[in-house]
Amino acid sequence: MPYHIGFEIADLGDNKPEIALLSGEPERTGKIAHTYLQNVKLLSKYRGLHSYLGDLALNQPILVATSGMGAPSTSIIVNELIQIGIKKIIRIGTCGSIQSHVKVGDIVISKAALCRQGAANDIAPIEYPAVADPFLTVALVETAQKLGINYHLGITASVDTFYEGQERIESSANPHLQSHLLGITEQYRNLNILNYEMESGVLLKMAGVYNFKAACVCAVIAQRNNQENIVVADKDLAVSRAIEVAIKAIDN
Repeated sequence: MPYHIGFEIADLGDNKPEIALLSGEPERTGKIAHTYLQNVKLLSKYRGLHSYLGDLALNQPILVATSGMGAPSTSIIVNELIQIGIKKIIRIGTCGSIQSHVKVGDIVISKAALCRQGAANDIAPIEYPAVADPFLTVALVETAQKLGINYHLGITASVDTFYEGQERIESSANPHLQSHLLGITEQYRNLNILNYEMESGVLLKMAGVYNFKAACVCAVIAQRNNQENIVVADKDLAVSRAIEVAIKAIDN
């Protein structure tokens, strides 16, 4: 049995899933499973990393798993999901926009990630591209279009830390950033990067190295052009939009 996810291949039954939906929050994982899946089975709550097995329409088995926060935790969970037979992973996450046209409540579909993560560097060299599967990505885009959800397709900055790494000063316990991080958000904005988050880079690098398909859709819950803090009042609606896009993209 893989140590961290808390379940093994035998727990998946005869009709084994090949697709996993991955979220950082266990609460979001449970919401996805209990809202969209049938015949839901709790596989594990070990270490707070809740995992569920269920079916979409046409008896399509789906695994919904929790990655935890950040690249190191994500790398462990993804490794073990591949060990038990998963071949496609869609991350459903949250992010902060760094472009004025990407608003709170929108979704960002990542076609690639600028990968500034130590864990990802253990998977492959810095130069190794962190790119999403084009077919899964197109499916997400087409689904967002059909649903009328405001989406943005582009490059994501995937970094290791929520505060220093995303140039947060006012909301952080540490207002003193290292010199290479001062102005980093404006640099990324000028590179047409859309958003900050913390997991897509390692996921997309692992997809290339491990030879599985991966994509990422994130709800925008902060607009970094205006403020550092998360807009909590708009989070649930934005996350629901990202979930719906992911679910319906694989249910077609």
